[in-house]
Amino acid sequence: MSVLTRDEAQTRAQLLDVHRYTIELDLTTGDETFESQTVIRFTARTGADTFVELRPAELRSVTLDGEPLDPGTLDDNRLPLKSLTAGDHELRIRASMRYSRTGEGMHRFTDPSDGETYVYTQLFMEDVQRVFAAFDQPDLKAVFELSVTAPEGWTVLSNGITEHVGDGRWQAAPTPLISTYLVAVAAGPWHSVRTEHRGLPFGIHCRRSLAPHLDADADEILEITRQCYDRYHEKFEEPYPFDSYDQAFVPEFNAGAMENPGLVTFRDEFVYRSAVTDTERQTRAMVIAHEMAHMWFGDLVTLRWWDDIWLNESFAEYMGYQTLTEATRFTDTWVDFGVVRKAWGYDADQRPSTHPVAPENVEDTASALLNFDGISYAKGASALRQLVTWLGEKDFLAGINTHFARHRFANATLADFIDSLASATERDVHAWADAWLRTTGVDTLTPTLTTDAGTCALTVEHHGSRPHRIAVGLYDQDLTDEGRLTLRERLDVDVPQSAPQPIGKRPALLLLNDGDLTYAKVRFDTTSSEAVRTALSRLPDPLTRAVVWNALRDAVRDGELAPTAYLETARTHLPHETDLALVQGVLAFASTQVADRYVTPAQRPAALATLSSLCRDLIRRTEDGDHPGLRLIAVRHFIDVAAHPDTIAAWLAEGTVPGGPELDPDLRWRVLARLAVLGATDETTIAAELRNDPSATGREGAARCRAALPDPEAKRTAWAAMFDTDDLSNYLFTATAQGFWQPEQADLVRDYVPRFYQDAVTLAARRGPAIAEAAGRWAFPAHAVDTENLTLGETCLTEADPIPALRRKLVDQLDDLRRALRVQEA
Repeated sequence: MSVLTRDEAQTRAQLLDVHRYTIELDLTTGDETFESQTVIRFTARTGADTFVELRPAELRSVTLDGEPLDPGTLDDNRLPLKSLTAGDHELRIRASMRYSRTGEGMHRFTDPSDGETYVYTQLFMEDVQRVFAAFDQPDLKAVFELSVTAPEGWTVLSNGITEHVGDGRWQAAPTPLISTYLVAVAAGPWHSVRTEHRGLPFGIHCRRSLAPHLDADADEILEITRQCYDRYHEKFEEPYPFDSYDQAFVPEFNAGAMENPGLVTFRDEFVYRSAVTDTERQTRAMVIAHEMAHMWFGDLVTLRWWDDIWLNESFAEYMGYQTLTEATRFTDTWVDFGVVRKAWGYDADQRPSTHPVAPENVEDTASALLNFDGISYAKGASALRQLVTWLGEKDFLAGINTHFARHRFANATLADFIDSLASATERDVHAWADAWLRTTGVDTLTPTLTTDAGTCALTVEHHGSRPHRIAVGLYDQDLTDEGRLTLRERLDVDVPQSAPQPIGKRPALLLLNDGDLTYAKVRFDTTSSEAVRTALSRLPDPLTRAVVWNALRDAVRDGELAPTAYLETARTHLPHETDLALVQGVLAFASTQVADRYVTPAQRPAALATLSSLCRDLIRRTEDGDHPGLRLIAVRHFIDVAAHPDTIAAWLAEGTVPGGPELDPDLRWRVLARLAVLGATDETTIAAELRNDPSATGREGAARCRAALPDPEAKRTAWAAMFDTDDLSNYLFTATAQGFWQPEQADLVRDYVPRFYQDAVTLAARRGPAIAEAAGRWAFPAHAVDTENLTLGETCLTEADPIPALRRKLVDQLDDLRRALRVQEA
């Protein structure tokens, strides 16, 4: 498919003023295709040639100003419009379009639980062309008027309020001016819960088979929605700009959610059908808050070109966490951000594929798609949090409101955003933006203490280029509670310093970036390292502990702390940890990175034994039932690291963990997957479990288990399903890939390692970016931490010419592989 370049977009934006799209979709014509008719009314400012984009199964007819055009002139995804005259025009296009099974365009899903079918759009970046014809770039905003013909019994949702006008036809209210990628349709026999808030219709929707689970959480979801809505109206002077607010939880969704104006789509794993922790509920709430922030920043004011996508995502990420903290019961959201999201940003920013938060050279849409990563989200949000620390929230919000007023229902650039902020403060925001948004990499801050007459002074060694305003925490041993650390003082320090900072007597622990207000790696002095080793869990604040755990994580990845030392620290302190996000984050890193990749194969059994023992301690500690979330985390990870099948097989047979919890569907599939890895189950048992749970999630669980069986035929079947056919949906592909590679089965799958590179390149070219990303993320042989795998990957990048989405994933995976090799060799 031809990608749109920035130069082409700028030329077309100078030529055209697009007024209105009238779109008719017919979803009643079969399982493979649907009918799409588009009328575009636009004005050409001068006479010139241009083009409109679409990717049809069949282009039936085209007329421009009533005159037919030849459908045969369609070249890939571009229909040329030759010799346009200056003035008003009307373009009519009728086409048959293909449904998707990869989460791109118009995705179609049939629920195995009840046979009901659902469709929804995901049009981000350039997938509108899969649904209707469009001048597909973000700065050609227009009014969209949609009508949809759907099967009997279906409900159609869209950006505006929809009305059933008879004969299966649904009409959506015209939108305000929005970008093409923000148009949304979701159709099917939805289960809906509707209400109103401050005169605005609210709705939440899911598949019928998930109805009991949505109903159980409806009050919580709607309460979070109301609280965020009200808090944003306290922060923003511009009122909510659309006529309704629907949230649809849709199947097989590739992202977490999508900020379609008035119709936010979420992955329907957020409708919990099994037990979850409060941190997982917090994550769902954060995504709700994140997507609602986009209604202003992204939808009301939209980027001009994709180089500014960070503005959308960083702002929504920052606002999501901050608003949740201010307005809901989830008051410790920055702990989860620090231990999960920020680590994502740090990792991405240390790879060869790193880029500035605000990159200057995004030449086309294929390049832009690669920038949806931990930098655009987590690093950008961290930068905004540091900006608010430096600027003050009052001036920050004043600048934001100026930005909304200047660019409402229009497009804006980074320069526009910085100018709006600068109008609200005397500080040099432009210099701040150059230092923070146009640079790459992670700064490192290291404390150095000097002593004179019993008084210490702190010098912060700064490896990097950005200015930082940080808090420095000084912690002393508690004289009344042995082993406990108490905060003596928290100092505000600007880095670079103008002079050493006096701190009084030497503390037991000196912690740079206490409170996690900047984006930087931090190190410890020798005394502080010992305090961390002995007293980490006795620090009083979970956000402080998150900064410490992140510093230990960074030290492992940088080869400065032995992986086994990290595991011992976790073994010592995690059984006493109370914050769920910290327990989950540390265990995830310890199991998937340290035990699976950073220790040598010879060390792995001992690493798993350490983690198993740790989880047993957590399970024992929670026998009283007072900490169900902590117990659930411990049970999950105990299953994942089990080296022997007996205990978890007994849990599965009995349907419960002794003392709870009972094994719900998610836990049953988790146990069965681990038993498959260990060779302690078989196809007969997997098939029986699928009969008991024939849901979409059950089908994914069965695919994961079958691919994990340590049997050559099972591996051949799984590999063929992934790479030789296009039958697997995006979710079933991912589930199969997750099961395939297992460190315990390295010898069995050794011959598939070189096959991956050849087959993944072919698959990505055939099935496109979504499956390419899934293949690069989940089907990559990450367990094979050896130079042979590295050499194969480097050769693939040099000689095989993978499509951009796969190339980016391979670059990242191979850099992670190099890091794992360095850690093992350290």
